[in-house]
Amino acid sequence: MDTDTDRPRYDARRIAVIDIGTVTTRLLVADTDGASVDEVVRRTVVTHLGEGLHASGRLSEAGIERVATAVEAFVAEAESLGAASVVAVATSAARDAVNRRQFSERIERAGIRPHIIPGATEARLSFAGATYRIDDDDVLVADLGGGSTELVFGCAHDTADGRDVEIDAARSLDVGSRRVLDMFLASDPPTSAELEAAAAWVVDEMRPFFDGLRSRPRTLITLAGTGTTLSAIRQELAVYDPERVHLSRLTGGDVADLRARLAAMPVEARRAVVGMDPARADVIVAGALILETIMALAGVDSTVVSEHDILYGLVLAEAQEAD
Repeated sequence: MDTDTDRPRYDARRIAVIDIGTVTTRLLVADTDGASVDEVVRRTVVTHLGEGLHASGRLSEAGIERVATAVEAFVAEAESLGAASVVAVATSAARDAVNRRQFSERIERAGIRPHIIPGATEARLSFAGATYRIDDDDVLVADLGGGSTELVFGCAHDTADGRDVEIDAARSLDVGSRRVLDMFLASDPPTSAELEAAAAWVVDEMRPFFDGLRSRPRTLITLAGTGTTLSAIRQELAVYDPERVHLSRLTGGDVADLRARLAAMPVEARRAVVGMDPARADVIVAGALILETIMALAGVDSTVVSEHDILYGLVLAEAQEAD
């Protein structure tokens, strides 16, 4: 008898997408008809591709090898699950690196050639994924990565003809958790002066986007590992549960308290915090600081944490391209 992972549950194609970010490499295998997304498998490996990039301008051999190992396993799993297509994209770290050609060639030998996408494309795909099943105006999506943050403001509605998504403003900013850590937070734990300098820089980099918005966001949706990790810590999840994290809410007070609590600890102590992914312990303070800044500049008192992100956007885009 066939199982759910053997075949789609409706008239759909099985698509696999791989997102190679500055901190993580992720896989989603899903069945889709171009409108609905039915997850089959989701995987995340913390690969720290961007480690040392700010200082050297290059992706390290070790970081590239960590990604290649993850990608090789992901491609094999996707093929074993019968994916009709496998697509891989790389974002901020690969965009910035002077040795991105070497990176692409190594990943191709692992099984697939990655598309190094521009920030504008990353922002559009993140918004499409984040607003899947969302019907609202004045939505701000914040995709907090290791090397960059994508901010997208717009609306998404279900219509008789399908989905109507309108983007009002979008920007990819070179403000990410790994970048802020490498630029400012040299001490362990970081000093007050380091945190203040980092916060001031993040505000300066992000303020122009918010100053240009036509209206204040009604809803803030936060994507990626910073938001999901903070939610898991807030809920004290000893075992990560995506169903409890998805659409959970963090208040401004939650984020500020978590940032202060985690910043007071050395990295080794953070690794033991309930809900923490130990591999994120070094970048989580910088990520929380970025999220805290976004909430303040947006003028919102809470954010929704979503598991629907660029991976969903990639699945939907690939399905529509195949039609």
